[in-house]
Amino acid sequence: MKRKHLYNKVDKEVLKKQLQESDEKRITLSFYQYAHIANPQLFRDHLYLEWDELGVCGRVYVSQEGVNAQISVPEHQFEQFKKQINSISFLEGVRLNIAIEDDGKSFYKLKIKVKEKIVADGLDDKAFDVTNKGVHLNAETFNKLAEDPNTIIVDMRNHYESEVGHFEDAILPDVETFREALPLVEKMLEDDKDKNIVMYCTGGIRCEKASAYYKYKGFKNVYQLEGGIIEYARQVAKKGLENKFKGKNFVFDERMGERISKETIAKCHQCGASCDTHVNCANDACHILFIQCESCAAKYESCCSKKCSDFNKLPEEEREVLKKTEAFNGTKFGKGRYKAHHKDDGLME
Repeated sequence: MKRKHLYNKVDKEVLKKQLQESDEKRITLSFYQYAHIANPQLFRDHLYLEWDELGVCGRVYVSQEGVNAQISVPEHQFEQFKKQINSISFLEGVRLNIAIEDDGKSFYKLKIKVKEKIVADGLDDKAFDVTNKGVHLNAETFNKLAEDPNTIIVDMRNHYESEVGHFEDAILPDVETFREALPLVEKMLEDDKDKNIVMYCTGGIRCEKASAYYKYKGFKNVYQLEGGIIEYARQVAKKGLENKFKGKNFVFDERMGERISKETIAKCHQCGASCDTHVNCANDACHILFIQCESCAAKYESCCSKKCSDFNKLPEEEREVLKKTEAFNGTKFGKGRYKAHHKDDGLME
């Protein structure tokens, strides 16, 4: 078996164009499973061969602690995909979180990476039992517990995710990474260890680890929303329950979001208009993630600033030279962080 067959070799822009022009129906989904994988590289190669044959696209992390996948599958191969998943002992019957809003344009290639962890958390897993996790809640039980005055709801996602959508009355940590959130939330709740701590995230994987960690840290009543926001939205729609989530659910693929409720709770980072559309600056030397309305997208040519839009008009040779010395929003600020520093000039000149 030659290694060259185990990764994509086609230019990404070609693949993106093919995806946009294709009328093939695809299903976007995510899943994760904590498990002991003795040889992550071997398992990674096995997955790539199987999934590449089925036309699967997406981003997958494999480690000794398990697998974390965000992928899209051709609709006509979905049953075969499920059969393949269930043939792997520790993935048999794993919950597949199928996207709420899906046009099949979520991923354009298959990328499977071997990582130290399937979610970067900065924790010493040997210090506590990662399987001693919190109680899983379905949507109905989550709603009931949310009404209890002794309950604290915690968003375990990053600030740019919660900015466009979150549960009512949830604590929203101002962080850019899950690694930052863990100690910050612990500090925020240090006097509430006897209360109901209900956590949620996109699909459940971050809360799975966080719930075990907080139990180890002495929190008595730890819960997590099973399947995360994705599964919650599905159950709410299916059972006709009250939807306590407001806005969009940020997703880590080409869509960048799927609407869970009709409310738009965020604002354009450039003009302040009501908007919850995340984009990356069209200047690849910047590429910062921010929220931009249609009017500002036209004004700044899909860039985060006039500086970036002007830079994009330069000849390619000149851009290549300048990007080694020029600083843009993407090199100065974290995801969405620059919005508080600049107002009416497209953020940074």
